[in-house]
Amino acid sequence: MNPITFTERVGTLNVLCIGAHSDDIEIGAGGFILSLLESELIVNVRWCVLSAPGARATEARQSAEDFLKGAAAHSIELGDFEDTQFPDQRPQIKAWLARIRDLGSPDLVLVHRADDAHQDHRTLNELAWNMFRDHTILEYEVPKWDGDFGRPNAYAALTQAVLERKLELLERNFASQRSRDWFDPETFRGLARLRGMECRAPERFAEAFSAPKIRLV
Repeated sequence: MNPITFTERVGTLNVLCIGAHSDDIEIGAGGFILSLLESELIVNVRWCVLSAPGARATEARQSAEDFLKGAAAHSIELGDFEDTQFPDQRPQIKAWLARIRDLGSPDLVLVHRADDAHQDHRTLNELAWNMFRDHTILEYEVPKWDGDFGRPNAYAALTQAVLERKLELLERNFASQRSRDWFDPETFRGLARLRGMECRAPERFAEAFSAPKIRLV
């Protein structure tokens, strides 16, 4: 881990990314993150994956490093919580997130959707809203067999170059997932095209988020 201190300079954006599993952040918000890092903002990122056992820890760390190459500063935090058992580990996960919160206050938190069908994802969403009450939180979506997509109300338009970079990094870094029939570039490209259509993205692609509460001023 490379320790960082979140700054409060004008033009600086401090982003906290929270994912249950090692590919969640990349799938749900990877294009948005790459776009932020190409902007004129000074972007600091704290990247947190709570369940990354064995070989998936290596995947998680390498993928995060690849996605965050343009960050002004970043740190990567990997947990060892048991996959699919997050509801039973709520007290421990809450304590883990409290430690992350105490490292510095982010301007933006990215986390799973509240209505996500995966129990680990829902648990993280609930705890994020509990632990980061005064922060802007965007909830990202992860496609899966459950067919649980909702109606997002916030969009990040992506250039085609950013989308292709996201797909390239997903394919490169997550060999453990390639056997899953949903883990496919066409799945992610199709979703990005649909969300791009919904928000009339200039280059036709976007990622979508739910934003239940935002403080504008």
